[in-house]
Amino acid sequence: MEILLYVGGLLFMLVGLGVSIALHEMGHLVPAKLFGVHVGQYMIGFGPRLWSQRIGETEYGFKWLPLGGFISMSGMYPPSPQALGAAAEQAAEAGPQRGGGLFRTLVQDARTANDETIDPDRAERVFYRLPVWKRVVVMAGGPVMNLVLATLIFTVLASGIGVQQGTTTIASVSECVLPAGSAQTECAQGDPVAPAAQAGILPGDRLLSIGGTPVDTFAEASEIIQASPGRVLPVVVERDGQEVTLSLTPVVAERQAVDEHGRGAVDDAGEPVMHEVGYAGVGGQLAYVPQPIGTGLEITGENVGAVAGILVTLPQRLWDVGVSLVTGGERDPNGPLSVVGVGRLAGEVAATDAPILNRFVVLLSLLGSLNIALFVFNLIPLLPLDGGHIVVALWDGVKRAWAKLFRRPPPKPVDATRLVPLTIVVAGLLIVMGAVLLLADLFNPVKLLG
Repeated sequence: MEILLYVGGLLFMLVGLGVSIALHEMGHLVPAKLFGVHVGQYMIGFGPRLWSQRIGETEYGFKWLPLGGFISMSGMYPPSPQALGAAAEQAAEAGPQRGGGLFRTLVQDARTANDETIDPDRAERVFYRLPVWKRVVVMAGGPVMNLVLATLIFTVLASGIGVQQGTTTIASVSECVLPAGSAQTECAQGDPVAPAAQAGILPGDRLLSIGGTPVDTFAEASEIIQASPGRVLPVVVERDGQEVTLSLTPVVAERQAVDEHGRGAVDDAGEPVMHEVGYAGVGGQLAYVPQPIGTGLEITGENVGAVAGILVTLPQRLWDVGVSLVTGGERDPNGPLSVVGVGRLAGEVAATDAPILNRFVVLLSLLGSLNIALFVFNLIPLLPLDGGHIVVALWDGVKRAWAKLFRRPPPKPVDATRLVPLTIVVAGLLIVMGAVLLLADLFNPVKLLG
């Protein structure tokens, strides 16, 4: 059964990844067609064709390796000189003979491949002829679709299912007050009775008010208790449908302070900052509490910031992954992962011994985070990523605006094929990065559940 659950989690993530890729490419396809660009192919995956069907002028299909996707738009770049006339063709043919080597060959190959996408009968329906803002919309459409999907997922999680938090229903009551900093887990003779037990609070009671203040969440109740060490607090609970009034006196306890991010605060020497708070010895039942509709958007923003932070330190993180792969050291659970790594985590989550809803929530969270990663990563301003194409379009717009400002003739469209050598270097680095992460996820994976 555990194996079936593991496979189920893996399949869930693979299907989710496929949908994410499909929507990403749809984000490019729809505006391209709306703007009149001829789109020859819409493919999910790479490698040999698995299945395809031509609908209208576009071939839709799947390929064997589900590691991405693409659409083939006519005329991503301006045509090469060969495509513009015989005289230009002769001049271009004379060029390679004067030298240039590998660089010139790569550029020329890219131009030839680009020329093949331009149908003479659809010469006006090419991408490079679009206004700058339309090119930006087409290229940004893919990442934006991933952002929209992530926002939808996090909204469903936060407002549809809810965020797991303590409720005012009491789940547990401690029998005694354990010494601060002690490793002791059970009460010993002579340990003082916990205030909640002494007050007569029982598991199953629902807190209505503390110290005369109504409470709706366990966090509100905890805040009042922690602010009232040594004070006598009237506590009203609902027990078996009846309201019962009790008297609670929290004892003084030392706890580590927390910073604005909810982490344990430390001083300049790195020591924990301790302060005195009230302690009662009660725990609230956990439940999924729906949040306001805008919470999903807030969570999306936080995730975008976190992934952008990872991206800034990506070289160092990749180095650490490589070191852990060689040494067998523990991986950073917040570090980068390959598709295999994400799939393994999904399998572990699905197979763990936890309520089904809890597992589903974690799986959806992983899928949402994956879409955030696709959004941020694809906006890196380097070809062949979407961000690189956006930069090329914006540069073309700057050149045209400059020429218009000084009343000069419109400049030629930016020829991005000249950047092919750099594009190949970037693609090579992406392949190396993918290989390192893949090997690490196979032989030294991150274990989310320990």
